[in-house]
Amino acid sequence: MDKTGYLQVIKDTIECGRFKDTWDSLSEFEVPSWYKQAKFGIFIHWGLYSVPAFGSEWYSRNMYIQGSPEYEHHLAVYGKHTDFGYKDFIPLFKAERFNAAEWAELFKQSGAKYVMPVAEHHDGYQMYKSAYSHYNTYEMGPKRDLLTEMKAAFAEQGLELCVSSHRAEHWFFMSHGKEFESDVQEPLAPGDFYWPSMPEPDHHDLYGSPPTDEFLEDWLIRCCELVDQYQPKVFYFDWWIQNAVFKPYLKKFAAYYYNKGEEWGFPVAINYKHDAFMFGAAVPDVERGQFAGLKPYFWQTDTAVAKNSWCYTENNNYKSAAEIIRDLVDIVSKNGNLLLNIGPKADGTIPEADQNILLEIGGWLDANGEAIYDTSYWRTFGEGPTEIQEGQFTDGQTKLFTSGDIRFTVKGSVLYATVLVYPKKGSVHIQSLKENSPHFQGIIKQISILGFDEVPAWKRTEEALILTTTTVASTLPVVFRIELD
Repeated sequence: MDKTGYLQVIKDTIECGRFKDTWDSLSEFEVPSWYKQAKFGIFIHWGLYSVPAFGSEWYSRNMYIQGSPEYEHHLAVYGKHTDFGYKDFIPLFKAERFNAAEWAELFKQSGAKYVMPVAEHHDGYQMYKSAYSHYNTYEMGPKRDLLTEMKAAFAEQGLELCVSSHRAEHWFFMSHGKEFESDVQEPLAPGDFYWPSMPEPDHHDLYGSPPTDEFLEDWLIRCCELVDQYQPKVFYFDWWIQNAVFKPYLKKFAAYYYNKGEEWGFPVAINYKHDAFMFGAAVPDVERGQFAGLKPYFWQTDTAVAKNSWCYTENNNYKSAAEIIRDLVDIVSKNGNLLLNIGPKADGTIPEADQNILLEIGGWLDANGEAIYDTSYWRTFGEGPTEIQEGQFTDGQTKLFTSGDIRFTVKGSVLYATVLVYPKKGSVHIQSLKENSPHFQGIIKQISILGFDEVPAWKRTEEALILTTTTVASTLPVVFRIELD
């Protein structure tokens, strides 16, 4: 189907569906129940940038910024940009050891419930078969529809397929290549890999030169193609779609996608940042950060196993599994989900460090998932002295939680109190469950510990619910299962 025909299909679907391309109509969106209960998903940054494996997934931009570490690295390793540009990584991206079934098994073992591969990053290389650009993995590089392989393997393991698009930033992402002799040169036309390479907005002018209708229509069609071919359960957008000229196209996409979900017979959702969508029309996402307190609305944070990069690099600075598990518990207690990113190598293998982190998280969830999956937030998210820095890009420093930091979730008549750092002396004081607490004045029937055989001794006083153990020891969070009456 040509682009004009596809745009007409999009228009017809909106006209015939329940959702229209207005904020009033899109505000009828409801978060799918499975998504709210899933709590933990896997994000995947894998693409051409995995070949140089240097700096970050922004290599395609930074290699054209004269004087940058990526620019100097590129000259030293690959030569002049006129002789070897970013496009020349395509034949080197072979994915020769990629095995979707092995990925799916690992993700299942990690305890994740949904998986979100980056379908197209800022660089414009599509990780799937596309009818609207030749620069995709089916026609170039691996010569495989990687996303189709993933979907089938994930389904075998009961994992929900989601996708993300970072295409919007392609408007300017390669523009620095026009500032010196490189392979990013005019004339550039629609369909070219580097098109349009417009001047990049600076930090004082986020929006820069607004994208044209031609680019925006191309963006819309690429997004809808992903929807139609792969029927993802969640569609994630990166930043820059908050640009004002995107708004009409965002509304068209959302109406189309939500209507397609109703046509398929299952609800779908969209992730967004920076108020790109009207509040209530999609699910807000906090990049590399979280909220300090409980929110009455469902939200998600996306972060990575590495602090320095979303993709695989040879010098990734990894977080510990314990750090990630504590963040997961904190986020879930505040009505959120954690989307955790890994970065496979160019050949399709997942680095051992990434695997080890996922397996340790999975081991903890295997014993303690009852306190995470299918739970809801309680009257208060938790207690303790450690203050969470709120907002995006706040996860660069490890949070120094203490034994006084406790988080709550609830399911039916069971309250779960998770101690983020278990004390060596085995004495836990929960102030929120003291006698005559403003949060709880009911009856506690019995208390057990997930993953441990010991039954704790406990008593309620005017100061706290005091729990005492003698054999419990763990470097990871410990969960008390409290049955209420």
